[in-house]
Formats: sequence, C-alpha cells, structure tokens
Amino acid sequence: MKLVLATSNKGKVREIQALCEDYEVIPYSELIQEFEIVEDGSSFKENALIKARAVYKALNNEDVIVLADDSGISVDVLDGKPGIYSARHAGSDANDKDNLYKLIEDIKAENVESSPAHYTAAIAIVTKNGEYSVHGWMHGTALAKAIGDGGFGYDPMFIPLGYDKTLGELNDEIKKKLSHRAKALSLAKKILQSI
Repeated sequence: MKLVLATSNKGKVREIQALCEDYEVIPYSELIQEFEIVEDGSSFKENALIKARAVYKALNNEDVIVLADDSGISVDVLDGKPGIYSARHAGSDANDKDNLYKLIEDIKAENVESSPAHYTAAIAIVTKNGEYSVHGWMHGTALAKAIGDGGFGYDPMFIPLGYDKTLGELNDEIKKKLSHRAKALSLAKKILQSI
C-alpha cells in the first residue's frame, strides 16, 4: 500500500518511513510540486486534517491514501507553549535550530533549568472512504540547554519520562518505542489495515 505524506519535512519523512516499513511511504513533493498549506486550525488534529485534505485534493487521485502529521512540544512553565506553533516558534522562516534555541531561551527567561513538558502527535488519514485521526503523546522534561546531536527539532532538549538522556542522545531504536509519533502511527496502522 502506498502512503503519501502531506509533508516535505525530511526528519518527519525519515521517521515515518522507518516506523511504517510495511508500506511504500513517499512525500507528496515526489508526485506534485510543493505548495503552501495554511495551517490555521486551533489544534494538532485540525492542522493535520487541513494538511491531509489539501494534499488529497491537490493529487486529484481518489485511490491515494494521504497521511499528515501535526506535532509539537508543550512546556508547562510556558503555559503549554509553543504547542501548535512549535514548527514556527522562532518565526515563520525559522529552521529547527532557531526554534530549539528560542525555546531554550524562553525556559531560561522563567529562571528555571527545566520544566515538565510533553509532545503531541496528531495523525490524519484522508482516503476516498473517509477521514480519520489519532493521537500519541510522550511526556518528560524540557531542558534549558541542548544535549546530543541526534534526532531533529526539539530532541536535544527533551528527556523522556523514565530516562536520563535527551532524545538527541538516545538511539533510534529506543526513540521508536517512546515517540509520540510512533504511538500515533501504531494507532494509524490499525486504521490503515481496516481500509
């Protein structure tokens, strides 16, 4: 089964491909030209559905299955920010490193070295048979510093619950078991098997 991802984020594409080895997983940009999708929803679920619907419509092929992920980190000391704005926390043109260091500075500004935090992943699936969505979460601690150079995004500043290393230090096999995206994808696979 071919899954078309409604993203061109290389980190997300790699992670979803690794977690969905039973499927042919390709970013939509391999099929059509990339286009801007305005994510103006008020939740991870809404934004994932917006992306999946936009790509499904643009592909103009009712036999495709489009999968979209919207995810981010919510930090308790920052009242749940950046949340749905995680990908553009440091501005609309920001890259992963810009966002990482902006969040580190925000936590430091609260005069703390760390804070409870959690990741959320919402996955939306759009097919000719309907629309579906699932969620996954990973709880832990956000640090006011970056440790390790593995992973992507906020990984070097996040220690999962029950561990003493950041996602930037942990190996991919451990992250596959823990990640919010892996948890959401395991639920999404159940939906895909029933389609």
